[in-house]
Amino acid sequence: MKMVPRIMINLFIIIACLFLPAQCARILAVSSFPGKSHFQMTSTIIKELTYRGHEVTFVTNFHIEENLSNYTEILISPIHDFWKDAKHLFKTDDLFSLTEMTTDDFNQLVQLIGLTTTDYAMKHPKIQKLLHDTELQFDLLLAEQFYQEAFLALAYKYKVPVVTMTTLGFGNYMSQMMGFITPFSFVPHGYLPFDDHMTLYERFLNAYDSLYEDFDREMIYFPKQDALVRKYFSHLEGPIPSVSKMEKNISVILLNSHIPLTTPRPSVPGMIQIGGVHIKEPKPLPKDIKEFLDGAEHGAIYFSLGTNLRSSDIPPEKLSVLLKVFGSMKQRILWKWEDEQIPQLPKNIMVKKWMPQSDILAHHNVKVFITHGGLFGTQEGVYRAVPMLGIPIYCDQHLNMKKAAKAGYAISLHFPNITEESFSWALSELLYNPTYMQNMQRISTIFRDRPMPALDTAMYWIEYVIRYKGASQIRSAGRDLPWYSFYLLDIAAIVLGVVFTVISIICLLCSALIRSKKGSKKEKHH
Repeated sequence: MKMVPRIMINLFIIIACLFLPAQCARILAVSSFPGKSHFQMTSTIIKELTYRGHEVTFVTNFHIEENLSNYTEILISPIHDFWKDAKHLFKTDDLFSLTEMTTDDFNQLVQLIGLTTTDYAMKHPKIQKLLHDTELQFDLLLAEQFYQEAFLALAYKYKVPVVTMTTLGFGNYMSQMMGFITPFSFVPHGYLPFDDHMTLYERFLNAYDSLYEDFDREMIYFPKQDALVRKYFSHLEGPIPSVSKMEKNISVILLNSHIPLTTPRPSVPGMIQIGGVHIKEPKPLPKDIKEFLDGAEHGAIYFSLGTNLRSSDIPPEKLSVLLKVFGSMKQRILWKWEDEQIPQLPKNIMVKKWMPQSDILAHHNVKVFITHGGLFGTQEGVYRAVPMLGIPIYCDQHLNMKKAAKAGYAISLHFPNITEESFSWALSELLYNPTYMQNMQRISTIFRDRPMPALDTAMYWIEYVIRYKGASQIRSAGRDLPWYSFYLLDIAAIVLGVVFTVISIICLLCSALIRSKKGSKKEKHH
């Protein structure tokens, strides 16, 4: 059969766009945070949109290598080194020391890197051209939901609805934003290592941190994002809405979460779970890695700390512990090591600065995945059904690994406390105790079981918002309430006022009655 000429394909797309506008929309996508792992999720969605005929303009820090049709890339280059901001904030060059970070510390960190990376992107010449362009037209703003709220002003500029993508999954701050009440009694804050069965103290701490975050965002953080909006969008006509108000106009949030990795919680129709959307069918492995894993007679262990933490930055005393344990094992170890230089490397270890993680985890000889507990890696480990040894350092990593350990498919170690004994014990448990694999296979089955694939779900809801021009029918009226009405504080004030008034009247009546009786007794006495 002869190949269909390209001109015929383009003609078909144009005709389809005339009759199915929601299927061939002009989409402005923005992901200004320079995190490589974030790009895994956003680029997957962007590419699928172009495959479906949409015309996409993508603001990104990383180049999509594939030759895509209907695609315009606005590349933020050079990339901003946001970890310099983190090191400056905490006065440290050792990211592994962040394992002791508090919830407040992490809030400060993500807000700082959000503000600095947003400001860095906004003043880039290519972004400036986009902000001031008067010819472009779009049907949708697709933005990453990660401390880049000032970019929501693009929806105001182009008068389009908004869909956001969040790489962290649910956040308790989304309660007011999407118009529903989050019960802090059983829904843990994303940065706390709690599950949905909290003690009294944990519930108190969870409620405090969640309410404090709401207050902090509205009173301290949002004014800083508002300042960026005024700085870079002052050329627009009319008063630009506040970031808080623009955020409440988001139609749909695509959440990087899914049961059972996320505990059940209240939600609204506009919050769509697409956890694992970045996971694809495994590709053939590079020849050297394939031969290394194929020859692992006793199984293999894959070790990676993700894209932000570097294995080559592990303190020497901890590295010595890891190497000694690995060297004593009969399993082969595949280790993501950034500079590919480890002195006196044991023969059973292969190191490479980059590895196709998801494809490696799909290999039948990989028995254990050593991970920092990031959400993308955790999802890949669960999807491929590989038990995990977690070494969480910061953010949601502690929460992810605590849930995994509680469900019985992982063991979590506190990095500062790792010893030869604890590390060796954890690996032996995961390798030789069949319970971990049994639990992992059950969890993997649940994670994979959905009405339709994650990517198709994302496409449906993006196109749904385009079809219905914002889809106001799924918008909760709770978004329109001021915070005191949203939390029923005005009702509580009225009830307390009535109770106080009634008690006051009763007290006054009792006092008057007592005085009256005392007066009567005095008259009788005289």
